Amino acid sequence: MKMLTEEELIQIRRHLYQIPELALQEFDTHQYLVETVASFNQAFLEVRTFKELPTALIVLVHGQNPQRTIGYRTDIDALPVEEQTGLPYSSTHPGIMHACGHDIHMTVALGVLNYFSEHQPQDNILFFFQPAEESENGGKRAYELGLFSGKWKPDEFYGLHDNPDLPAGAIGCRMGTLFAGTTEVNIDLNGKGGHAAYPQNANDTVVAAASLILQVQTVISRSIDPIQSGVITLGKIDGGTIRNVIAGHTRIEGTIRGLTQTMIETIDNRLKDVCEGIGRSFNMDVSLELNQGGYWPVENNPELTKRFIHYMEETPTVNFIETEPAMTGEDFGYLLAKFPGTMFWLGVEDDSQLHSATLTPNEKAIKRGVDAITGFLEYRMQN
Repeated sequence: MKMLTEEELIQIRRHLYQIPELALQEFDTHQYLVETVASFNQAFLEVRTFKELPTALIVLVHGQNPQRTIGYRTDIDALPVEEQTGLPYSSTHPGIMHACGHDIHMTVALGVLNYFSEHQPQDNILFFFQPAEESENGGKRAYELGLFSGKWKPDEFYGLHDNPDLPAGAIGCRMGTLFAGTTEVNIDLNGKGGHAAYPQNANDTVVAAASLILQVQTVISRSIDPIQSGVITLGKIDGGTIRNVIAGHTRIEGTIRGLTQTMIETIDNRLKDVCEGIGRSFNMDVSLELNQGGYWPVENNPELTKRFIHYMEETPTVNFIETEPAMTGEDFGYLLAKFPGTMFWLGVEDDSQLHSATLTPNEKAIKRGVDAITGFLEYRMQN
């Protein structure tokens, strides 16, 4: 197998783009990845699949004289979005689309892997093709299933996310937190239903929910350092069945975002206090469910990230941009809480945003990303 050309990388990307699959259902994608890796030079490669997580794939490139194992992760799942790009190579799976650019992520990873299959690295490099980033906590699942043990344990981990706001092929990164962590929020208020004309005989959960929503707005403004960043969005409320019946049950669903795990836990605890207070004030049961899953803040390791940024800044062929933290979530944060590492952006230059039905990444980003990452990994093995 010769080195992949830019055109071949683009064709790989377009094939992956046409077969998007949801979390833990990435069977066609997994098969294509396995077949593509099998077409590479196998002299230094060791491939591993898992019954416990059947769409996951790990490829270990054995180094010449390994002093460490460097991990590189890419996610492989797609989103339940009906595509509206009009591209000739559009999704062939109705209602599912690579609206977050994981097709770009996978293609770049394959390009880097292909390079090191032809140029044996000094250290070991472990490539993790991860299912279920968008939901179902794929990174956390993999860790808890013990996929990273023995010779499969990375000493450090790297990964990218595409960014339509950056020029095609640009590398963006920052010290500290790159992505926020998240907690998914479910609140159930249980009171007593009744006739709208006799409120004294009922216990109205809609009124209690309204009070709860208003009080929650003070959590960020009065409990969080204004220099820091946090978000609570209660995006869905469902209560009542008809205009003249007092609702005995109301459900609220939302999300919490924060730039550090400590901040998220602070917001979680304040929300618990608010729910307990509403329950006492309105004499009803208020049940709060907080689900962090594996979506912890993506906190870049200081030492490794300083080295990463230095390489990108000093390399003439790389367009490096220092970026601000984003309130979007990414489950690579869970793995970075277990292994030191760095996450960074790859610019794909598009007017549409991530998760939109019209996202059309600039394919020039692929080869530029491959070159920047292979260069960094070679530099890392010497520094």
